[in-house]
Amino acid sequence: MLTQVFFKNRGYIKYNMEIIPAIDIRDGKCVRLYQGDYSMETVFSNDPVGIALNWQSMGAMRLHIVDLDGAATGELKNLDIIAEIANSILIPVQVGGGIRDIETIGRLFKNGVDRVILGTSAVEDPEMVQEACHRFTKSVIVGIDARDGKVSTRGWKLETNREPVEFARSMMKLGVKSFVFTDIRRDGTLTEPNFSALFELIDSTRSRVIASGGVSTLTHLKLLKKIGASGVIIGKALYTKDINLKQALDLINVN
Repeated sequence: MLTQVFFKNRGYIKYNMEIIPAIDIRDGKCVRLYQGDYSMETVFSNDPVGIALNWQSMGAMRLHIVDLDGAATGELKNLDIIAEIANSILIPVQVGGGIRDIETIGRLFKNGVDRVILGTSAVEDPEMVQEACHRFTKSVIVGIDARDGKVSTRGWKLETNREPVEFARSMMKLGVKSFVFTDIRRDGTLTEPNFSALFELIDSTRSRVIASGGVSTLTHLKLLKKIGASGVIIGKALYTKDINLKQALDLINVN
């Protein structure tokens, strides 16, 4: 859904920015990591389904779920919980973590998931991404997880030599329309998003880019909307109450 508003005649399309609460699952629990470090984990709830219902009750229009066990091992590990969430709420769910083949994508869709996010598999198996885009069109998103300007894979443990913009352009040639960009060094830190990297990605690709990592104030949301982000994933800041979800939704709907 687009509103035809352009920034300073430079050709930007301004999206109705989504606020997307994150639920990261590890060992069946709702957790947050610091800079993607599995040894620096904070458990926020033993009931991910309850958390999902809570975000829905506060007005969320979509949820972002990451299977952290799957991201680390390369195989989806929390499908039962993901399916329970997807079938317990009325809003769509997007899922990432451990999705490395077409069969897993199909299983997620059969279990009520609306969109899948491909990270490691996008780097390592572009032919699979192309097939996924052909079969599932707009339901496929590529996650660009970057540390110090380089894309990382395999649960953020393996650094590649790929730069975000170059990588995104290569994915667009395969049919990818949307991206999630995460600055790993900002993730879980409650500092601020990497606005410059996000702007460069949006400016260079003119694609839908969902921002993730470091979002901790309402001002951050205003700035992300201004630079053209199509969505914002908020994790730790919601759990620590640095951001109130209702206030965030009201702010974005008004501005």
